[in-house]
Amino acid sequence: MESMLNKLKSTVTKVTADVTSAVMGNPVTREFDVGKHIASGGNGLAWKIFNGFKKSTKQEVAVFVFDKKIIDKYQKYEKDQIIDSLKRGVQQLTRLRHPRLLTVQHPLEESRDCLAFCTEPIFASLANVLGSWDNLPSPIPPDIRDHKLYDVETKYGLLQVSEGLSFLHSSVKMIHANLTPENIILNKSGAWKIMGFDFCNPSLNPSEQEPKFVCKEWDPNLPPLCLPNPEYLAPEYILSVSCDPASDMYSLGVIIHAVFNKGKTIFEVNKHDIYKSFSRQLDQLSRLNPNVLANIPEEVQEHLKLLLNVTPAVRPDADQMTKIPFFDDVGAVTLQYFDSLFQRDNLQKSQFFKGLPKVLPKLPKRVVVQRILPSLTSEFVNPDMVPFVLPNVLLIAEECTKEEYVKLILPDLGPVFRQQEPVQVCLLILLIFLQKMDLLLTKTPPDEIKNSVLPMVYRALEAPSIQIQELCLNIIPTFANLIDYPSMKNSLIPRIKNACLQTSSLAVRVNSLVCLGKILEYLDKWYVLDELLPFLQQIPSREPAVLMGILGIYKCTFTHKKLGVTKEQLAGKVLPHLIPLSIDNNLNLNQFNSFMSVIKEMLNKLEAEHKTKLEQLHIMQEQQKSLDITNQLQLSSEQANKMSNQPDKVFSDMGQDFLTGLPDKQENGRVPKPQAKVSLTLEEKQKLAREQEQVQKMKSQPPLNPNPVTPAPAVKQTKDLTKTLMENMSSLNSLSGGSSKSRFPPATNMPSNIGFQAPIDNMSANRNVQNGLNSNSGIHSTGFNMGLGNQNQNFFSGTGSVGINKMTPMATPANVPNFNALSSPPGMLPQSQQNKPTADLSPLDQLFGPQKPKVSMNQMSQQMQSPWINQFTSPQGSQTVSSPVTQTGMMGQTGFGTQSNPFFNPQSFAQPANTMKSSTSASNDLKDLFG
Repeated sequence: MESMLNKLKSTVTKVTADVTSAVMGNPVTREFDVGKHIASGGNGLAWKIFNGFKKSTKQEVAVFVFDKKIIDKYQKYEKDQIIDSLKRGVQQLTRLRHPRLLTVQHPLEESRDCLAFCTEPIFASLANVLGSWDNLPSPIPPDIRDHKLYDVETKYGLLQVSEGLSFLHSSVKMIHANLTPENIILNKSGAWKIMGFDFCNPSLNPSEQEPKFVCKEWDPNLPPLCLPNPEYLAPEYILSVSCDPASDMYSLGVIIHAVFNKGKTIFEVNKHDIYKSFSRQLDQLSRLNPNVLANIPEEVQEHLKLLLNVTPAVRPDADQMTKIPFFDDVGAVTLQYFDSLFQRDNLQKSQFFKGLPKVLPKLPKRVVVQRILPSLTSEFVNPDMVPFVLPNVLLIAEECTKEEYVKLILPDLGPVFRQQEPVQVCLLILLIFLQKMDLLLTKTPPDEIKNSVLPMVYRALEAPSIQIQELCLNIIPTFANLIDYPSMKNSLIPRIKNACLQTSSLAVRVNSLVCLGKILEYLDKWYVLDELLPFLQQIPSREPAVLMGILGIYKCTFTHKKLGVTKEQLAGKVLPHLIPLSIDNNLNLNQFNSFMSVIKEMLNKLEAEHKTKLEQLHIMQEQQKSLDITNQLQLSSEQANKMSNQPDKVFSDMGQDFLTGLPDKQENGRVPKPQAKVSLTLEEKQKLAREQEQVQKMKSQPPLNPNPVTPAPAVKQTKDLTKTLMENMSSLNSLSGGSSKSRFPPATNMPSNIGFQAPIDNMSANRNVQNGLNSNSGIHSTGFNMGLGNQNQNFFSGTGSVGINKMTPMATPANVPNFNALSSPPGMLPQSQQNKPTADLSPLDQLFGPQKPKVSMNQMSQQMQSPWINQFTSPQGSQTVSSPVTQTGMMGQTGFGTQSNPFFNPQSFAQPANTMKSSTSASNDLKDLFG
């Protein structure tokens, strides 16, 4: 990268140095800015050609500079001869004015270092194009190195040179005498121009019909720049020292050969022995080898032989050459007509421009752009010719790139965009532009579209001509995708709406609706709903075509995926407008069917969307209701869990009370005195921990909802009173014997569920029994309602609900003992403590001491025959009830009352746990007690 930059820097520096050294101090630089070196030309390619601009007008020019340094090797008189020859050629060129001669813009200026003059802008010399690159910048410019001449350029170029010679020979009476590719210049438009009049030879008698020319003898001692190029000189110039216009025609023949042979001449001349070379050349010309003409087109070969003839009188003159069939090419004739266009009147021009679109496709693009386009755009100053010229300009623009269009065409189209007079011409211009609108919008920059192109479209919509409005409305959809959205929404659509509402032409109104329908896809949904649909209701016409146009817009809006119409719009605005239109009397059957078809589609969509919405709302409401019910159920379940956890907490506290020996706080109604805590073994602690863990797991489980079971009707059976009495007696015996053993069975044998809702009789199910006694006896049930459970489960790990239901005691007769106030057992001993030695039995001695007479079995039997015992008998007197104590074997858990009880002392249930006896000793004591 750095090497390339350095190379570019060196090139620029060199060019700047060349320009500075060549032109510095020359008066030309006062008026012109000299640019880069682009070509070379003149005799020996001695002139360097630079591009430049006039400072005052910025007009483009070409600056020819001859650097005097290239002749420093010559003697002073030789330098003077060279300078004089160059000056003479430029001065002669300056005096001559013809389209085929190079036009001088500023005369020759001399300074100490150089000669300089300015001409029209040029591209290069013909010698440069044919491969002679002497005195060119380094590296060779790519446009010169790669330039190829088209056939039409060659034909018309040679025709131009012939026309220039005809002018010199016929009008000026002058011989050029050095016609070579070096002295033929291609200007920027591609036209061939003659220069290099250093050795021109004017006629001695220009006023006479037969001109007379004097020819100078060839002097080989002069510098090459003081002599013409011998390779293009006619033989008579050297051999007979004579010349006439035919000598220039010979030079033209050699140029034709060089053009078709890449710059190669027919003969090579030895400049040191020029006479011998020309003598040999003369013999070869007499017997011209066919190979010499191999690359020459057939239609010009015969004429070329004539031009190269040894006899000057045989050679055709310049005027005859311009009329040969070789130059009758369509392209050449077209280019020739353009060069003479200024001589034509408007009628001739209009006829020519009408036929030009057929010719333009046959011409090379470079020729069209360089030669034809400038001539066409120059006619824009003539308003009457614009409608004829503009189609050709736009046709050329289609073949140009966007850059070429912006650079070469758009600047000249600007005034045409804004042209408004004369009116008829402007209407024609609008028509032409509208037909090529896609081209304009594609290649014109956005700023220029906004400033020039779209205002022209707006003028067309507002034009008084119905034809212009119709055409504009028909064309707008073809380029709508190229218009930016803000311009379409804010400028184009409002004008279309105005044209539809304000016009008196049915065609314009219908075309406006059709145009809107076609450009709907380029608009956003909300603009259509808010602006276009309300606009349809403002249209006053009721012609069938207008109604169908309105229906078309509604249908496009309704069916288009991007747009769509909401059901609110359908119900509130669209259908209320369409339904009255559908029954208009102007509509025929097919049109009415079209209306009804669209209306039905809209109704179906309206029904489907709103039904779907309502269904979704219904589903959401049902889900909300279900969610509310679920929340209520969850709340009830949580409350039930809390209620079920309360008995667990109570029994957990009871467990602590049982272990610590504390009395029941709730039943006693007072805070008990603290007692010493019982120390637990490791096994007991582990078991207690497992029981607590299982209780926590049971709490985490969801509540069980029991299925309601309809109890079977109780079957009335005859009660066996004798059996009932015996069971009661055995229950009392067990109660009496319980003083010698623990009031509670081992924990492993206790039921898991405490809190029976109804006692269970092993013999007779579904019997309602409380404490083995009839409720009428005045003995209330115990504070614990026993629940049936697994007999092998631990007391603290039951799966059933645990609770204590306190029952309000019933009124007790005065003569009946009360069993309702039995205190809770002080605690529960582990199973491992049941095998300890028998404790002290002194409390039993106190219970049944001498102050209390022993009761015999007969006396007890008599007491059992008291009236409250008889109440166990059912009203039917046929059913007996067995005591729950006999079923469970758990006398210690029944809670009989002890107030005025002749059989039990409450102190017997409050003794310490370590005073309990073994079951064997307790049985012996009972035997002694009851005989």
